Amino acid sequence: MQRLTQQFMRNSLAKNGLLKPSLSSLSSSSTPLSNFYSTTSINQSPDWHGTTILCVRKDGKVCMMGDGQVSMGNMVVKPNAKKIRKIFPKSIAGKEEESHGGVIVGFAGSTADAFTLLERLEGKLDEYPGQLARSCVELAKGWRMDKYLRRLEASLLVADENISLEITGNGDVLESKDKVLSVGSGSPFALAAARALQDQEGMSAEDVCRKAMDIASDMCVYTNKCYRYEVMDCQEGDEDEESEEKEES
Repeated sequence: MQRLTQQFMRNSLAKNGLLKPSLSSLSSSSTPLSNFYSTTSINQSPDWHGTTILCVRKDGKVCMMGDGQVSMGNMVVKPNAKKIRKIFPKSIAGKEEESHGGVIVGFAGSTADAFTLLERLEGKLDEYPGQLARSCVELAKGWRMDKYLRRLEASLLVADENISLEITGNGDVLESKDKVLSVGSGSPFALAAARALQDQEGMSAEDVCRKAMDIASDMCVYTNKCYRYEVMDCQEGDEDEESEEKEES
């Protein structure tokens, strides 16, 4: 009886991380090995695994920059992918309105899923021209309600001359109050660096993006230095008015 009690105490301590179980105790115990040890794989990684996209608004400019690396597991399959796009709303006649500044889109996650969402976003922009916030909210509604879209593993950054938004893999629409947004595996590093550099005089939005992406690529193994970016003019006013409809929804 005393022997069983000691064995039970050892197993309890091992479960709580206070004692590393010996191989002999594991073999004699009825407790499954999975309670003591766990394994991780790339397939269990978050949806934003494997890229870095950064968007910065500063001094009347908005810049969105992304790296070009495409990873499959622990292997690099392409170093120069284009993850930043610029799209234009369509007029009633079906022609693109080049006079409009357009919308910059960056995506992280599964490529096929990202292009599916990009097509949906283009449709919403055609339906609500000049209303990026509403278009993103309507896209997020469809994302949550559609049983096929709910399984998509991708995140989007979108920006126009008025507002910058992030559409997460859960179908949420987020706006940053400091005018800096980032998604992807290297986003924590890029976001922190961009926020630190944003107030530096003499640095443009593009300069901030490039320096922050350099820092992120040095720290994230799934991000390289083959950058692609888009820059456009933007308004310097407060973005709260643009997000009122989004918050009410």
